[in-house]
Amino acid sequence: MKSSYLKLVSVVFCAISILLAGCVSENELSAHAQVRQSIVTMVNAIDTKQWDIATAQFADKVYVDYSSLSGQPGSIVNASDLVGGWKNLLARVNTHHMLTNFEISIEADQAETYSHVYASHLADGFEYWDAFGRYHHKLRKINKQWKITSMTLIMHGQKGNLNFLQEVNKMNASNANTPQQADETFAKKVQFVSKGEKIVGNLFFPDNYDADKKYPAVIVSGSWTTVKEQMAGLYAEKLAKEGFITLAFDFRNFGESGGLPRFYENPLQKVEDIRSAVTFLQSLPEVEAEAIGALGICAGSMYTLQAAAEDPRIKSVVTAASWLHDAEAVKLFYGGEEGVQDRINAAQAAKKKYAETGEVEYIPSISTTDQSAAMYGNYDYYLNPERGAIPEWSADKFAVMTWEDWLTLDPMPSAEKLNVPTLMIHSDGAVLPQYTKKYFEKIATEDKALYWMETKLESPFHQFSFYDQESEVNESVDQAALWFNKKL
Repeated sequence: MKSSYLKLVSVVFCAISILLAGCVSENELSAHAQVRQSIVTMVNAIDTKQWDIATAQFADKVYVDYSSLSGQPGSIVNASDLVGGWKNLLARVNTHHMLTNFEISIEADQAETYSHVYASHLADGFEYWDAFGRYHHKLRKINKQWKITSMTLIMHGQKGNLNFLQEVNKMNASNANTPQQADETFAKKVQFVSKGEKIVGNLFFPDNYDADKKYPAVIVSGSWTTVKEQMAGLYAEKLAKEGFITLAFDFRNFGESGGLPRFYENPLQKVEDIRSAVTFLQSLPEVEAEAIGALGICAGSMYTLQAAAEDPRIKSVVTAASWLHDAEAVKLFYGGEEGVQDRINAAQAAKKKYAETGEVEYIPSISTTDQSAAMYGNYDYYLNPERGAIPEWSADKFAVMTWEDWLTLDPMPSAEKLNVPTLMIHSDGAVLPQYTKKYFEKIATEDKALYWMETKLESPFHQFSFYDQESEVNESVDQAALWFNKKL
């Protein structure tokens, strides 16, 4: 063990000091990088379910030894059978492999590597399972590419559900024997990364989904402070029934996603998360990479429009009951100029306190009695557990530092940069209807449409009907589906 450690240290030192010491040539360093990349590409392809890419990293036949996990002896198998087995086993499982501390030796066209591995596994309805240890790979250079010829797992430990694989196998067998109903929407929990933080989402698939086909995809974002189980998930599930793969996710600082401070509504960060969601969808083999759209509800519209104005990979946009404000509009909701400035001052003080002590100041998200709450009033959607007051959402935590970012945000200039087909769905009874019309007029593209819904409700009370009421949601989804089918 000591000699192996010293060997590793020597290799690293030589790589760092190549120009000074000359102990590893540039060609040798390049070969080491290529060997490492073949292994990393293989595990990344498994995590993103790009099975053809995973298969391409192996020789036609490969020795596989997982005896330290399963107790079964190693054997030589066809690479296509190995990856095909993973594809079937992991159909509804989300994996994340982390490989570090590579120790690589190369002799002619043969290579051998040891690396540390930590693998996480998630599936709906199951407790997580993590496995960790070392991988031992052997590779051979075939047609100028390093191909994996041997793969051995040296298990060190595991956490969570130790029967995870057996239970997933039973689930897959049960699903194979149970035809999907015509009205059943298949969904799975997924993870991706945005600016170094874990993002957790739900990926919805069309009825009668065919794994051999590619589908257009739509990212769905809900109102401020909300989580994926609220309006975003509802729209995503319904839109999937119209033939799209859809993604609803928790933004950083909220729900199951990572990020600190918790319950901090950072608009620019949310725009970044939407763009990271595009990157994630483009990595999926079942998604048509050049046919990704985005739908935003309420404040999610604001973030979606800004993301689409910045990111040409978003090919079309739909908004429903868009919340769009500027410096004048926020005064209408937050106590005029004085009320707005008071909140900004409080946010700046809260940010200073957090920077100095790590303590986060919170106020309620919604209240009918506390006037300091982010939303003060009898807004049934957020107060009713049958609607939006679900356990996954926080009614009592809104980071005070949010106010500065929220109240100084002005999405209106982004309209002049928006060059993708855009549909805006709104009504006179939704919030700030004149701002939606103003934004619409400034959109750069001529390929745009404004769909105005009829209502007898006064502004802003029709806004909440767009969140979960069958009539408004179904009408919005119908219009969105028509639009995306033409534009994606």
